[in-house]
Amino acid sequence: MTDLSGSERASYVRGMFTRIAHRYDLMNRLMTAGQDAVWRREVIRRAALPPGGSLLLDLGSGTGDLALEALRQHPKATPIAADFTLAMMQVGRKRQNGRWVHWSSADALKLPYAEGTFDAVISGFLLRNVIDLQETLAEQYRVLKPGGVMVALDTTRPRQNLLSPLIRFHMQTVIPTLGRLLTGQADAYTYLPDSSIHFLRAEELTARMAAVGFRQADFQRKMFGVVAIHWGRK
Repeated sequence: MTDLSGSERASYVRGMFTRIAHRYDLMNRLMTAGQDAVWRREVIRRAALPPGGSLLLDLGSGTGDLALEALRQHPKATPIAADFTLAMMQVGRKRQNGRWVHWSSADALKLPYAEGTFDAVISGFLLRNVIDLQETLAEQYRVLKPGGVMVALDTTRPRQNLLSPLIRFHMQTVIPTLGRLLTGQADAYTYLPDSSIHFLRAEELTARMAAVGFRQADFQRKMFGVVAIHWGRK
């Protein structure tokens, strides 16, 4: 399904996440051996939220993992969890402390927020799914306050090394098998590894961020290079 583009891809991605919403969190824990929770904690630390009250946008929030982690680390923060898949947010609302998150339907390519609104914009596994990456990055830059921080957790195309055959086996065989057994949605868990393999290298995403204006853009690889955390400042 990675050959889809434009509105067809957007429609497919929304439908896919609707179908897997009820098992999305469980699959994330299994696919990453629980490391995704560690990465999300680091995302919030790198967001460098100001002490006291702060306004945070968790874009492509899904079930709100990052927004909830922000509340755990910064109880006075106001997190807005924005997604274009209603089913994911419905699951998130029912989670512990989900009622303290402000949920919002939003398209990452045209955010319904004024320029300079947020202290930080964060995302988890969003960027590889959008139909226009550059516009998505530009929108995040627009809604940040001057000096605000953008942090993105996402897959990245890994460099070739001795572990490459094992990584391909995990992504192309283990993940689709788990997805089929636990969700009954084998196609979704074929799309997700494929979209990762065809996504940008970490250095390329950093360059894209710099191109829309982010300063001090940088990244750190995780999980043998198949995941990276990127950050930049407005």
